Amino acid sequence: MAIGKKKSNNSPQTISEPEIWSFIISQTSKSCFLCIALFAVFIRLAVALHPYSGANTPPIFGDYEAQRHWMEITINLPPKDWYRNSTVNDLKYWGLDYPPLTAYQSYFHGILLRFFDPASVALSSSRGYESYIGKLLMRWTVLMSDLMIFFPAVLYFVTVYYSGNPDDKKSSKAWHILMILLNPCLILIDHGHFQYNCISLGLTAAAVAAILSNRDLVGSMLFCLALNHKQMSTYYAPAFFTYLLGKCLRRQRPIVEVLKLGLLVLGTFALVWCPYLNSVDAFLEVLSRLAPFERVSTCLPSMIQLVWSPTKRGFLHGLLNCSFSFYLFSFQVHEKSILLPLLPASFLAVEEPFVFQWFIHSALLSMFPLLRRDNLVLPYAALYGLFVLLYHAPGVRKDARVSSSIPFILKLFASACSLVIHIVYITVTPPEKYPFLFEAVIMSLCFSQFVLILIYINIKQWAPSKISSEADTKKKRL
Repeated sequence: MAIGKKKSNNSPQTISEPEIWSFIISQTSKSCFLCIALFAVFIRLAVALHPYSGANTPPIFGDYEAQRHWMEITINLPPKDWYRNSTVNDLKYWGLDYPPLTAYQSYFHGILLRFFDPASVALSSSRGYESYIGKLLMRWTVLMSDLMIFFPAVLYFVTVYYSGNPDDKKSSKAWHILMILLNPCLILIDHGHFQYNCISLGLTAAAVAAILSNRDLVGSMLFCLALNHKQMSTYYAPAFFTYLLGKCLRRQRPIVEVLKLGLLVLGTFALVWCPYLNSVDAFLEVLSRLAPFERVSTCLPSMIQLVWSPTKRGFLHGLLNCSFSFYLFSFQVHEKSILLPLLPASFLAVEEPFVFQWFIHSALLSMFPLLRRDNLVLPYAALYGLFVLLYHAPGVRKDARVSSSIPFILKLFASACSLVIHIVYITVTPPEKYPFLFEAVIMSLCFSQFVLILIYINIKQWAPSKISSEADTKKKRL
């Protein structure tokens, strides 16, 4: 039944009822996302009111000072000296040790700080600078990065994830956006502790969305940018490589497809590294500042599966398995690195809600010693509680088969243990002989849970699925 008309040069065309409803739903979805985004911004602003890493702790302070110092270096020295040790750039004092895209980001943020508060980025004399306006500007640079990169990337991913599947409820879609944007771990690290993980994670999320929508070249370029912002993005590299390789091998001209992707990757890297390609020494100086990676082969089963059967659902599982393997068995892993496997876990929040919930609880516990040192216990507890409330929001369709199979008494026991560990860590002084006893207990407990999650997700990736090929997923959600 036609409920409206659309004029044309030739003859009137009717607008069907489904098209009208589709338009109304799309407008509602936009309003819903805007409300969620505003709430997520408010939460970030509230967390930003609390202390940050290294506040008032000379002589080298913490991550806040590292980010500020990189702004100081990049706006006062030419690019060739950003990674080079000198009298004005002592690499022992928070030397720049991330790829060039981080340096460019520091440069543009440094320009902003210099415009409003020149003393905050003055060469050498600004070390340990902690004025009110300086701290306010630094917090705003993180929020702007979040709004400009991570938020749009999340909307892009969710739009792709739910495209072509009218059976999904709007409540599930809104809940999914909430779970990604209000990830307590990311908010506490970026807006509390102080970092810019939202940039590399946002670029990765956009890359995943592009690849899931069959824009492989765009996705490859975006992932290259993520790699060039933080080298830890290599946690995802095996999944990206094997999934795209598996797709190329199934096309009519596999060699041409591989060459196209290879040339795009080389071109993107060349563009980002352009200032350091004029000499071998300049290139090696930058490369030497980037931490080496040593792995074990725990992500090999996931990689084999992606080459053998490159499905979109398998790609998401592969991202989680590979990044988790890197996190658990890598050399010199920091607590903050848990953010990398948490991103693909949030992508699978609707399909694997119990795993996502379990993952968040364990990740928060693993980060607690770090956040307590930063005096972020209050926002930690508040975001922990907020996550629990949002996760159990009524009316959201989630696959809870794993959760329902676990006895209630076991869940209650696990929650009680977590509460006791938090209380003991805050109130009890460890033995003088073992000053890091409680940290060791927490890390051992979290590691054992992470290994169980890794085993489960590997099994899920290899399990037979109703959707077995790319052709079957063109008009369905993952």
